[in-house]
Parts: sequence; C-alpha cells; structure tokens
Amino acid sequence: MEKKIKVGIVGARGKCMIMGLQNCENVEITAICDLDEDVLKEISETYNIPNTYRIYDDMLESDIDAVIVATPMQYHVMQTLAALEAGKHVMSEVTAGVTMDELHWLVEAVEKSGKTYMMAENYCYSPQAQMIRSMSEAGLFGKLYYAEGEYLHDIKDLAVYKNGKTSWRSYWQLGTRGCFYPTHSLGPVMKCFPEGKRITSVSSFGTGSFTAPEFKQDDTTVTMCTLDGGELVKVRVDCLSNRPHKMNYYLLQGTNGAYEAPRGLGDDHKVHIKPEDAVYGYKQEWQPLKEYEGLYLPERYKTATEEQRKTGHEGGDFFIVKDFIDAVANGTKPYVDVYDAVEWSAVGLLSNISVQNGGKAMDMPNFRKNQKV
Repeated sequence: MEKKIKVGIVGARGKCMIMGLQNCENVEITAICDLDEDVLKEISETYNIPNTYRIYDDMLESDIDAVIVATPMQYHVMQTLAALEAGKHVMSEVTAGVTMDELHWLVEAVEKSGKTYMMAENYCYSPQAQMIRSMSEAGLFGKLYYAEGEYLHDIKDLAVYKNGKTSWRSYWQLGTRGCFYPTHSLGPVMKCFPEGKRITSVSSFGTGSFTAPEFKQDDTTVTMCTLDGGELVKVRVDCLSNRPHKMNYYLLQGTNGAYEAPRGLGDDHKVHIKPEDAVYGYKQEWQPLKEYEGLYLPERYKTATEEQRKTGHEGGDFFIVKDFIDAVANGTKPYVDVYDAVEWSAVGLLSNISVQNGGKAMDMPNFRKNQKV
C-alpha cells in the first residue's frame, strides 16, 4: 500500500486548498495551524482535520511530511525556512517573499535542503492558461516576443478588518508603491515562453494617487519586463480604481499568431494563427480558443471528475496541489519551482525602486546560477 503524505496547513487561507488535497489519493491532511482558535475549530470540524495548533513550531515538530504556507505574504519566507529546516517540503502562497534578501535566503535554503518547494501560483492552472501553453509549446504562435498580464482588483475594502483593526494589506500591498502583486499576471504568460527564459530587467511607472490618496499605492502601475532574448512582458496592477474586477487578462504575440483573453460583456478567449501558406495581406481574423480544445487542452482537464472540478478554478485548484504532491512523492521538478517563484516575485520588489526613480530600469539578479538543468 502506497504511503500517504501527511500535510499540515498554516494559515486559514489554506482552506481553499483543502478540497484539492482531499481529492489526492495519497494525501492525509493531519494538521492545521492558525492564531484564531475559532477558525481552527471551524476548519478542523468541517474538514475532519485531527490536529490543531496555534504555535507553528509545534506543528513542525509533528510527523507531517509537507507544509502548505497560506499566511499573509510577509510571513511566507520565514515560515518556509523554518519548515525546510525541520525537514518538510513546502508549498507557499504568493508572493514568495517581501524583500530581496528574503528571496536570496529562500533560494539558498531550498538548494541546501534538497526538499521540494513550489509556489502556489494558481492562475497558471486555469484551463485556458494550460491550453495556450500547450499551443505555444507546439509552435502555433511561432516565436513569442511580447506578452501582457493584468490584475485589476479593487481591494480598498480589505484595508481594514471587520473588527476595525488595520489589515496587513494596508502595509504590504496598499502601503507600498510599484507592482506589489505581479505573479498572477506573470505566471501564465511566462510559462508560455521556453523553459528557463529569464527576466533580466524591470521598469515601472505609476499614475500617482487619484482615487484613494490615503494609500501609498498608485492607482495603476505599469511594469515592463525585459527578457534575456529582448522579449517584453507588460504587467498592469491596479487595486484601487473604481471598476469591475478583471484579474486574469492576458495577451500573447508571436511571429505566427496571437492570443487574447476576454475583456468582458460577452467577449471570449480568442486566437489568431497565421495559415502556413499565407503571404502578406492575407485576411487576419480571430477564432474562438475553444476550437482548439480537442488538440491542446491537456487530457487531465478533459477527464477531470466532478469532485476535482468543484475544488475551484475549473479543476485548477486540484491540479496545482496534485502537482505539488507528485513532485514530493517522485522527487521531480515542481511546476513553479523556487527559481520561477523568486524571479516573478522580485519583479514587484524591483518595480518599487523603479517607480520611485522615474521608471529607471532595474537589473534582475541571477537567482539561477546554481539551478540544475
């Protein structure tokens, strides 16, 4: 009988992963940790999790094999380092860290530990994101040279908790300038570029404060990432403007075609693929992305069970934890490894410096110098 991997979760936000984990045959969720005793009681009773902890170190001393870090972003690195030192594998929520020093510590700790680390960038796991990656790998778009990602999500109401106390988001998100939350926008498009493609520099521009001047965050920040082959990726983050949410807009442009996500009001995912025999002046039209599902939607999304789809994001919330568990069980490379995690997160930290210096280009450190091919 296959040994079950025992998982502990730190942070109440981790309950969004519980359904996914419970659909993995070789997983047992044995522990959950949170400072709020009422939250602990509710989650443990609802999901039949036997052991509850208010002190994180106590949970790390138990016999769990892996930890899901789902606390506020300023705790991610220190809790990950503690878990790695305790011999546990780690899946961490986004972002990977909140300072450049933390990102270096994280890479060094993962390399030293030999344990699996994966960042839980779930936007990479939407069916559409997986599908355009398959199409890109098959060469349908040709050579990619430009991409866009946008995260437009008004979170002003999250600056204060329901009890009236100031939220951590007031400081670590709305209390800073620059592209503070880049990974949702970067992840899905970076996965469409060839494996190992690096971001080499970051330039960021902010509008200043118009909507809610009580926050330091600009209403909109636009960040340009230059890749090691000269390709460009544009990221827009806007968490203050009064507008409907649009947290997952993407665009890809290659030498043979393009992809665009819907904007709303009946729009749909669409692609344009240049016919093989086309010459200049041919009629260029969009096609629904759905027309390519048969060939390019990964098979596991087509055959996902109803229970797997119910986990969220059309099955994506199941496949992300399954990939982490499989990487732990088999010792294989996780889908979003530590090098992806720190580089995508560093875009936000470098943009903070850039936007305060008039868009000055900031060089990305090479976190990958010890990366194994």
